[in-house]
Amino acid sequence: MKTWLIRFACLYLFDVLVLSLVGWFVGSVRVGWAAWWAALVLALATIWLKPLLARLFRGAASSVARRAQIGEKLVQYLASFAVQLVIWLLVVWLSDVSVRGWFWGYVLPPLYLLVAWVVYDLVDDRLERRATRLYDGTRARIAGRSSGKEKPTVPPAAAEQPGRRELKDGLTDEQRRLLDDL
Repeated sequence: MKTWLIRFACLYLFDVLVLSLVGWFVGSVRVGWAAWWAALVLALATIWLKPLLARLFRGAASSVARRAQIGEKLVQYLASFAVQLVIWLLVVWLSDVSVRGWFWGYVLPPLYLLVAWVVYDLVDDRLERRATRLYDGTRARIAGRSSGKEKPTVPPAAAEQPGRRELKDGLTDEQRRLLDDL
């Protein structure tokens, strides 16, 4: 549950940012405060609808047995764009995002979404790791406060101390003795 919650939160905040940028850069799309609701629609569509649509469009695109490599890539990109277009139409229909103009309002924003999802795919692992650390740290602090006890720190065992010294300067005990004798 925690992993799903963190993934959803990261995707949601990224979508708010992307939709705000789309509203800012594309003059025919007005997003404004609707970015918060539209990001929820976009995140849910990304999680549940995007894989389904991607399978559907890729299945229809791979019906031709032989195709040139460049043609195959073109079909894959068109299928990805079709997925983005369907999701963008849902965002516009289910939120207060207003669109004027056919090309600038319905064709260009899915291209921005496509680029944004490529960027998100590159950074999502780092975002989720950082969010997990924040989540776990906050949860540990809350649990520590609610119990009223601080966990006692245990001094390192005698067997661990030489290893810790070695980590600090990179020398073993024997190397230290040899250097001291010199």
